[in-house]
Amino acid sequence: MAGIVRRTQEFAEQVQVEMRRVTWPDKDQLRGATIGILIFVFIMAIVIGAMDSVFAASVRFIVGSFGG
Repeated sequence: MAGIVRRTQEFAEQVQVEMRRVTWPDKDQLRGATIGILIFVFIMAIVIGAMDSVFAASVRFIVGSFGG
């Protein structure tokens, strides 16, 4: 049991050391990254929506061709 407590304490100390090394983005970097991500998500939503429409139309065509 003492081993688990010691390892947990060492882990917590290592996390604190690593968190001090982190370089956090400033406000402009954060804003730019957020805008980039939102644009990417919007484009991917359009692409996936178009793929879904094509797939649905294909399935309707196939089912309709066989008298479904």
